[in-house]
Amino acid sequence: MQFLRLKAASYSACSALGLLAFALSPNLVNAQGASEQFAENDHPLIARFPDSEIVEYEVSDELNHQLVLGTLQRTRGEVVPEASERLKGRVTRIVYAVPSDYQVSDVREFFSQQLRERGDEVLFSCEGRACGSSNYWANDIFKRRILYGPERNQFYLAARSNTALEDDPFLALYLITRANRRLYAYLEIVEQETAIAPQVLVNEGVLASSLIETGSVILPAVEFGSVEGDSERLLEPEALDYLVRLLQRESDMRVYIVSHLSRPEKSLEALLAQSKNRSQLIRQILIEKGIDGARVEAAGVGPLAPSCALSDCSDRIELVVMQTDGL
Repeated sequence: MQFLRLKAASYSACSALGLLAFALSPNLVNAQGASEQFAENDHPLIARFPDSEIVEYEVSDELNHQLVLGTLQRTRGEVVPEASERLKGRVTRIVYAVPSDYQVSDVREFFSQQLRERGDEVLFSCEGRACGSSNYWANDIFKRRILYGPERNQFYLAARSNTALEDDPFLALYLITRANRRLYAYLEIVEQETAIAPQVLVNEGVLASSLIETGSVILPAVEFGSVEGDSERLLEPEALDYLVRLLQRESDMRVYIVSHLSRPEKSLEALLAQSKNRSQLIRQILIEKGIDGARVEAAGVGPLAPSCALSDCSDRIELVVMQTDGL
């Protein structure tokens, strides 16, 4: 919608001014009495959707806030994500009621445009049933019953903002259209207190359950960096320790490491070669960490399999079950 694009640009300019004040005065909002003081205001980091209204506003200081970076699953009576980050800092929570003549896709694009313009890094996103049970998100993760609705009507995104602050804030966005057609947008903004980079926590048990159930999973916490020429390296090989534990746990399982990669400026041949190299790097690290190479095969498909459970499928590493000897 052209109207929404214009609105987003306008709001983005206002948000930029607010963000400058936010960067210069990080202690502007204190947790005590924040709801009374700022109940009608947005957080300076991001503007609200046009004509939406704040129905809940809360600020708290937390020592162990969980930022969800993977799909949810109930195991041993507890809802846990495939991956998450634990953060310490000030958490602002806002629930917006959005006019019912808009769709989740309209609201998603409005917020996504602000993130793109600022250069935020999207850490994880999902849409519809790929996110899992809305009941888990509403009641177990966000603890707000108002956010419960049909799975097909939901969207989730986690990102790290690109700001002038020493420690860039994190944010989470959850959108849901309830069965009564009321649309809500939920925001969490986490302002960190320390310069320590948070560590991605991956629950290999949940990941293994998803892998066995569906036959494939997208691997979290896999990042590549450039070296000389067109060569690449895995930035944090130790981040794959969860995958080592998963394969040790499922000792009969054989898998493919499948790399997906899409770059419009590159040829198909180059993308196939680069994606194959990425999967081989991961395989080699697994072998070095004690996994039998006969259990792992590397494959690179470049841009040839664009569909996945995430909103952005262009650049991902997928673990695919090849064979389970016990079956």
